[in-house]
Amino acid sequence: MLVNVYVDGFNLYYGCLKGTPYKWLDLDALTRRLEPRHQINRIRYFTAQISPRPNDPHGHNRQQYYLRALATIPHLAIHLGRFQQTTKRMPLANPPTYGPRTVQVIKTEEKGSDVNLATHLLADAFRRDFEAALVITNDADLAEPIRLVCHELELPVGVANPHRPYKRSIALERAHPTYFRQIRESALRSCQLPDTIHDSNGEIRRPIKW
Repeated sequence: MLVNVYVDGFNLYYGCLKGTPYKWLDLDALTRRLEPRHQINRIRYFTAQISPRPNDPHGHNRQQYYLRALATIPHLAIHLGRFQQTTKRMPLANPPTYGPRTVQVIKTEEKGSDVNLATHLLADAFRRDFEAALVITNDADLAEPIRLVCHELELPVGVANPHRPYKRSIALERAHPTYFRQIRESALRSCQLPDTIHDSNGEIRRPIKW
């Protein structure tokens, strides 16, 4: 079958890539490993561009190298949401008896990626752009579009969980996707991009910290 793959980039990152040496992930190789019996029609990768932060001033540059590397995969499209950064006053978990009971924090939120993923999944399903879909996520907010494609449009949809098995979303389970896959460390280890890649702008090197 022709399979479209929809990748929730930040759910993938925080689920199984953060703090590992596997961030230079080849999404084409990973999806073919997850769907070895089917043909990958297209991959849609949903993320947002991060900004330099005081504790990681080079994070933005590393992400740009990775996005350039992914863009060399012919059947992969990158869909960008946005980051919203606000300053808020939040209550302390264990406030002191005397003194302030709140603290000012910088809150960073990703906006748009889950909506973009749901929109493209539904639009592609209506167009019959695929015979089956695989969604890489553990986000409960995607349960309803997955349910609609499976049970209203009657197209098979699988979910690949990037988090620990015991953390799998109950809402996604209740959506009754066609099947579940579990992303394992062995798959991440074996599905890495080459250290050096070339595109029309020149050479792309895997960041040293990655």
